[in-house]
Amino acid sequence: MNLIDSYGWIEYFTDGPLADKYAPYLLNANEKNTVTPSIVVYEVYKRLKKEKGEEVALEASAQIMRTQVIPLDEESALRAADISLGHDLAMADAIVYSTAKTYSAQLVTSDSHLKNLKGTRFIE
Repeated sequence: MNLIDSYGWIEYFTDGPLADKYAPYLLNANEKNTVTPSIVVYEVYKRLKKEKGEEVALEASAQIMRTQVIPLDEESALRAADISLGHDLAMADAIVYSTAKTYSAQLVTSDSHLKNLKGTRFIE
């Protein structure tokens, strides 16, 4: 199971320098092998709409929706808050990492805040 952080989706859909390294994860992502916290949907859509326009943002959102999107409920919010305190992470990063841990997913990212956390596949 994988969890592709916002960084990966954005990198791929903006054709950033690491897009080719993220491609195998994104192109094969589906509800059986990839979980996505709902905050990633928010971050990716917002950033892509601002930088690339609504069409690209909607295309990325449609691809993300092929994965198992995990809503933020009370239990997951509390778990993320504890992780935030324990690892000094910002809210979105804590939600992402907490979701990865909850679903025993490998976190795929290039976010330096998440680089050294257990279960992270850091792309550089």
